[in-house]
Amino acid sequence: MLQKSSTLRSFAAALLGLGLAAAPAAAQSDFPTRQITLVIPFAAGGSTDLVGRVIANKMGEELGQQIVVENRGGAGGNLGAAAVAKADPDGYTILMGTVATHALNPALYKSMPYNAETSFAPISLLVSVPNVLTVNPQFGPKTIAELIEKLKKEPGEYSYASSGNGSPLHLSGELFKSLAGVDIVHIPYKGSGPALIDVVGGQVPIQFDNLPSSTEYIKTGKLIGLAVTTKERSPQFPDMPTMEEAGVKGYETYSWNALFAPAGTPKEVVAKLNEAANKAIADPKVKEQLAVFSATTVGSTPEELGEHVKAELAKWAPIVKASGAQID
Repeated sequence: MLQKSSTLRSFAAALLGLGLAAAPAAAQSDFPTRQITLVIPFAAGGSTDLVGRVIANKMGEELGQQIVVENRGGAGGNLGAAAVAKADPDGYTILMGTVATHALNPALYKSMPYNAETSFAPISLLVSVPNVLTVNPQFGPKTIAELIEKLKKEPGEYSYASSGNGSPLHLSGELFKSLAGVDIVHIPYKGSGPALIDVVGGQVPIQFDNLPSSTEYIKTGKLIGLAVTTKERSPQFPDMPTMEEAGVKGYETYSWNALFAPAGTPKEVVAKLNEAANKAIADPKVKEQLAVFSATTVGSTPEELGEHVKAELAKWAPIVKASGAQID
């Protein structure tokens, strides 16, 4: 009798164990069963926020659950990114990562609240946004070759504006200095807006900017766009060469947005998010909406995004070091 009772207890325990093991698997296969929070680590109204909201809306349709955008700005994107890194790894809190959060900040900040590679589960690369090198029309050069010639004749005599010290645009300028072999002085501003005012006004002759911010100034002739910084020309300015085409070999910089989940998020959940993200950015209406921000859809597998982050970290670390930019 005792042996029979013991056997029944063992059988019941085994069934319970199977039930407990099956519960997470069932939860993963049913994902999502409630709304998802997309953390955008910058203020509302910026390019990352605008891109994120367009994609979140369509992803929500694909997944059958609402994706709520939560803006958590601060420390160059570090605060929002850290919050996601520490969230439950269940797929219900995800991050709109950028070149800042996953490539520049690890080199800029003395102390980081997360590891760009190991604190996250990559989901998908989403879009890229070109930067552009512009000059005031009165400055003289009309091509990159003419600009480089002028800068080499008078090293250290001219300056370029960016949206801030340690910003992606500052470092785009530093990469140009390195690859073109020129000496120009960096003038940091508190955002692209004030920088544009001074470049259009002639106080500073050169600027590195996101293409969307400078588009109207280029179209109206208040600035000359010498080159975009991506490998491909911008559809908005098909006659404007890339830096590579203009003679600056190996030059490529751009802003990018990608989705990340906390490390440890189940692969099945990541796969569902990846599928929804890639379907969203393939939608013609979404592409049309994103084109307004000069954003080109990319898409990727989780593995490809992981490799992209590694490559970007390796690319930007020496450039940040050479620039001397550092944030406590």
